[in-house]
Amino acid sequence: MTGPHSLGVIGDIQAICNRLAQHSRGVDRADEGLLADCYHADATVDYRFYGGSAKVFAGILAGAQAGQSVTLHRTGQMWIAVDGTKAKSESYVVAYAQSADPDGTMRQRLICGRYLDRHEKRGGAWRLSHRTYVLDTNANWPGEFHSPALGQLTNQVPGGGQGPRDAGIALLALAKARNVAINGGRAAVTPIIDPDAADAIISRQQIADLTMAYCRGVDRADEPLLRGIFHDDSVIVSGIVNGNGQTFAGEICRFVQATFEQTFHSIANQWIEVTGDTAVGETYILAVATTHGTGDGQSEMLSGGRYIDRFERREGIWKIAERIYVEDWHRVDRATRQMAGGMYAPLDLHGCRGQNDPVYAFWAGQ
Repeated sequence: MTGPHSLGVIGDIQAICNRLAQHSRGVDRADEGLLADCYHADATVDYRFYGGSAKVFAGILAGAQAGQSVTLHRTGQMWIAVDGTKAKSESYVVAYAQSADPDGTMRQRLICGRYLDRHEKRGGAWRLSHRTYVLDTNANWPGEFHSPALGQLTNQVPGGGQGPRDAGIALLALAKARNVAINGGRAAVTPIIDPDAADAIISRQQIADLTMAYCRGVDRADEPLLRGIFHDDSVIVSGIVNGNGQTFAGEICRFVQATFEQTFHSIANQWIEVTGDTAVGETYILAVATTHGTGDGQSEMLSGGRYIDRFERREGIWKIAERIYVEDWHRVDRATRQMAGGMYAPLDLHGCRGQNDPVYAFWAGQ
């Protein structure tokens, strides 16, 4: 699960993460060229409503986005396994979009899914060779967002847009221009990394893998996976189960299966500090869950909080020694999840619990 890494492999992981982030920017900016650059020329995609050439898909997607309301794709917890010049990854994506229902009702939508990606390094550059999209859940609220009008300059903030109209593109270009001016004429310096610093870099990546395994373990109700990330004498305070981490692994799986139709845990802004064979971490979590039931008896839960963790490396293996969930906010509404109709109808590859979830066949190489 948190197999051996080297600095070279971590460099590959970071390059793949950058490419995945570039893909999100390409979608949100409706930039066909930026999207196409994320894929090798012979790459393919399977989004269910379209399967085939990634190059063709880049044009379809950019064309569909152009002129529409601004979207935001937050791609997180990129769990990446590198094998030489090939790699696989599972990424959680939370997308914000606006669109109308068939009856014309405008809705703001939070769309939660995963990218199952294959990557190849060719000519020294990592790009995608195949992508499969899995829809896990969504929330759909009536209404729409309108950008605020111009006000006092002291309170003005740049706004998102598509193509060159996006303020972020101009700001990135400005930042790069400043860096060119700063670095102009400077000779490249080869950094010297001491062994302790290298070990800390590798350890942070292995610990990050643990936190991503936790999310998959809960969402897929995968008890063996969860047991593998906790030390035998670990302690967890989750609110649902407080006690030993090994006991938690079984009880949380039974709880989510009995209580929820689905759960989706998306993590971000992770801070990890390593000291020898111990580490501490803080990870922000956004969770979306839908209870069992029908009609008004089904609830939609949206919550935000943080995992406060202590990790230990024993016999060369990092695992969680202590985990405490800190809840910052939550809301409960009548369920608005739509999985079979409207704009979601073509997205018929859905996440589920257990080994039938698409990620297991993907990770096994099928």
